[in-house]
Amino acid sequence: MNGAEGLHRPGASPLHRLAPQTKLTALVALTFAVVATPREAVWAFGVYAALLAGLFALARVPASWIASRSLVETPFLLLALAFPFLGGGETVHWGPVALSVEGLWAGWNLVAKATLGVWASLLLAATTPVAGLLAGLSRLRCPQILLQITAFAIRYAHLTVAEVAQMRRARLARLDDPRFLWQAGALARSLGVVFIRSFERGERVWQSMAARGYTGRLPLDVGPAGAGIGQWSAAMAVPAVAAGVALWSAVAA
Repeated sequence: MNGAEGLHRPGASPLHRLAPQTKLTALVALTFAVVATPREAVWAFGVYAALLAGLFALARVPASWIASRSLVETPFLLLALAFPFLGGGETVHWGPVALSVEGLWAGWNLVAKATLGVWASLLLAATTPVAGLLAGLSRLRCPQILLQITAFAIRYAHLTVAEVAQMRRARLARLDDPRFLWQAGALARSLGVVFIRSFERGERVWQSMAARGYTGRLPLDVGPAGAGIGQWSAAMAVPAVAAGVALWSAVAA
């Protein structure tokens, strides 16, 4: 799965050495804590951001890498910018513009929680290879059919992207310019060809696997027997702090 390791940053930090199943569980627990935090508790989101920043520093992940990968949440940020203009109720004026107070809180809530969620996911992806994530999900008793679908999707996604890029270069070499509307038909036919080729590739892969004795279960490398108490304690330390912050902020609200 080397073609799918674009987010993984190899290293030897304590976070890299944690078992994948512990990091997956910690991510889910941290996400629940962030989501459960009242939007008015601005200080709590600052604490979460500081905790994640400390973990990024521990894993030696540079800020530039985080910023460039965080652009994936741009659509959510644009949506959040629209909330103050679409919400009703009480308004505040910023110059000549009237902004909804409820919309401002809703936009802040979306920005804060989406950003923290993206950062936590990037931290997991940066410190855990794809094979490790699949092994961790297997340790957590994730259904095998979902693991197999995910593994194949990751394995062949980059092949499909490369094929689309190759067909685009071929069109450009023949003086095709996809910027014009009347050439949308050629683009649609190209995508249809990619779909057919992907389907045929899936058939060939299935036949090859069946010929090699595939029994419905992928030979995932699940590694050692499991994580010890020390690894679980280390992995759940930050989610435990986040849960305490969320509880305190809910009580204070």
